[in-house]
Amino acid sequence: MPNAFPYTVLQVVPELDTGGVEQTVVDIARAVIEAGGRAVVVSKGGRLEGYLKSIGAVVHRLPVHSKNPYVQWKNYFALKALIKQEKADIVHVRSRAPALSALPAAKALGVKTVTTYHGIYNAGSAAKRWYNGRMTTADITIANSNYTRDHILKTYDVDPTKVIAIPRGVDLSKFDPAAVDEARLDKLAKAWGIDRTDGRTRFLLAGRLTRWKGQALVIEALAQLADNRVQLILAGDDQGRAEYTTELKARILTHWLGDQVALAGHCSDMPAAYALCDFALAPSLEPEAFGRTAVEPQAMGKPVLAAKHGATVETVEDGVSGWLIAPGDKLAWADAMKAATLTTPDVRAEMGAAGQVRVREHFSLEAMCEATLAVYRSLLI
Repeated sequence: MPNAFPYTVLQVVPELDTGGVEQTVVDIARAVIEAGGRAVVVSKGGRLEGYLKSIGAVVHRLPVHSKNPYVQWKNYFALKALIKQEKADIVHVRSRAPALSALPAAKALGVKTVTTYHGIYNAGSAAKRWYNGRMTTADITIANSNYTRDHILKTYDVDPTKVIAIPRGVDLSKFDPAAVDEARLDKLAKAWGIDRTDGRTRFLLAGRLTRWKGQALVIEALAQLADNRVQLILAGDDQGRAEYTTELKARILTHWLGDQVALAGHCSDMPAAYALCDFALAPSLEPEAFGRTAVEPQAMGKPVLAAKHGATVETVEDGVSGWLIAPGDKLAWADAMKAATLTTPDVRAEMGAAGQVRVREHFSLEAMCEATLAVYRSLLI
């Protein structure tokens, strides 16, 4: 029986540590392999390399994260050689810096190209606009939401038929409440210093510690709420942004919230993290291009409080699977958190179930992978 997908896909991504972009690289590599193809990933390296190798992907290291023109020039020739060596049928680029060298290298060899817009790139100058626009020069550009697709079409002169929205997918076998046992919950609660029996209402904000993700905002909202029966968990590391972490700690001390706010650091078991909490928070100050931290908790049956802008208005159904709240307004967030704490268990369960249905219907990993493979096939057949 012939392979369903007898092709080689070479993905180029700056690094392979943690985040939605990196996880999508892994998901698509696995989908390509499971469909019968070969998956090749080029990056500067990172913690996900081992997993990629374990599933049969080929991993190469190059400084594709660099914006240095000389390094870019060297990357062009190195990538050209790798594309020939690996006999790549598709080169899929997932960030702007590597696009400068990877797309010309592929096109010089007549290899089909795909890019994915994982974020909304600000363009404050002509040079920045040109730099961002390299991502629209592939044969097909994938946008990770309708919001992102609309942004691309409004910003660049590009054929709408070559810009396709494929939402980020959630692994429903991983983000499944039934798959999280008590041992995992106890282990994580111990690591976080949480008493599971204390009756507190817990809010989880998952995401790297960076200002635009809104951690400072929700600390201020919690101070306004003034309810010691509420606990806030901030799960994520600062990736070197020590100054912001110091600021968050100072805010916590200033408001006497040391017993209510936990800086949990990087979490490798996000399904258990959501299961430990009652609500998830997605308070980004800037619009999210997709925002998986508003989707993953819904898969786990948890209502979400999300900022009312960007792609979260696509992923969270206001009043049904969660609440959409004015971005950056600490009083509005305090009011929303208070309203959430007053909901009954039955209402929470109902909203959680609605979120699970929404994710299954619109944001599954299977749907994302099938749509991406369909894009690859459309270029090759």
